Amino acid sequence: MSVRKTTVRLAGIATAAALALTLIGPVDGARADAGFRSWVAGFKATATKSGISGATYDRAFRGVTDVDPEVLEKARYQPEFTAPVWDYFDNRVHEQSVSVGRAMAKKYRPWLDRIEARFGVDRHILLAIWSMESNYGEILKNDKVMRNVVRSLATLAYADKRRAKFARTQLIAALKILQSGDIDESHLTGSWAGAMGHTQFIPTSYQAYAVDMDGNGHRDIWNSVPDALATAANLLKKNGWQTGKTWGYEVALPAGRKFPSGSLSLSAWSDIGVQRASGKPFRNAGDKAELKVPDGRDGPAFLMTKNFSVLKRYNNADKYALAVGLLADQIAGYGELARDWNRPFTKLSFEEKQELQQRLSAHGYYDGKFDGKIGEGSRSAIKAFQLQAGLATDGHPSKEVLQVLRQR
Repeated sequence: MSVRKTTVRLAGIATAAALALTLIGPVDGARADAGFRSWVAGFKATATKSGISGATYDRAFRGVTDVDPEVLEKARYQPEFTAPVWDYFDNRVHEQSVSVGRAMAKKYRPWLDRIEARFGVDRHILLAIWSMESNYGEILKNDKVMRNVVRSLATLAYADKRRAKFARTQLIAALKILQSGDIDESHLTGSWAGAMGHTQFIPTSYQAYAVDMDGNGHRDIWNSVPDALATAANLLKKNGWQTGKTWGYEVALPAGRKFPSGSLSLSAWSDIGVQRASGKPFRNAGDKAELKVPDGRDGPAFLMTKNFSVLKRYNNADKYALAVGLLADQIAGYGELARDWNRPFTKLSFEEKQELQQRLSAHGYYDGKFDGKIGEGSRSAIKAFQLQAGLATDGHPSKEVLQVLRQR
């Protein structure tokens, strides 16, 4: 790690620690830790009333003596950048996510056969969710991201007023997971907000949907890919997934007319001139669908069916559900969009974005991973280079910027 990066990281932790004291009150660090330990001791009675044994509670909190300052930093300073539509999808639906998805489809084919047969959820949808949630499990290997779930939730319950009720509920659920024996305390890890395993379930959702697919007596979404994918399938099935049906269709819109809001049958949409972008007829023409144009009338358009709304039960955002659907289709071999997103620049391939990051790093502008994902660090580096090179400082990962870098 570079000196600059280490300094920035330490500064961030110091800021988070200061924030923790601000949230807790104007006390010194020792008193803040004492306050947290007092809260932990007091919460034991609440846990006991919820059926948690004293032994489970003590085991869960062994070694948890202070708040996690990085959890508070992430809770307080969520990214303010609102990604344009193209940015959101470019970072999630790309050559690598498709290629790895296809490799995982082959690797886990016997399990996917069983999961499809049991739950009726398309395997490509499950693979796309796995990609979206944990990059096919790669995020679980990152110790800087994965945290002690009990400490994270206790930190939020104690020091974050906005999330305290949520965190207390999730903490009780996490303790029940430990008590069940599905996982031990050393492996109960998750995101800063408590999302766990390959498919990133919060504790209460785990309780509702977790499945022991591999039959070893434990519902282990951290270490068992079959358990994790079956758990995701169970969530979708219990929320109304329609077996054998799609999430939606990319469509072509006739020019010069307005369209009704709300749902119409696919045949009714066809009657008013809305056709599949592929030119093929709609299947299940009696099914209801809703028109969505996430990038405006000049971008790709979609008719979303029932399964799209079911995907939103996993994450209640149109962009998330659409990214899952588009990635699933590409993993399955259906190809890319017929009409691309409206980007104000020439798009780079995934490998070219990695090259862009490497070249920015070589010139001293970027110190992050060469992961092909364009986040705030990459955009800041691009802007700094653009400023030095006399280019418009828009921060876009464009073919034009890469060409200039190649000439340096």
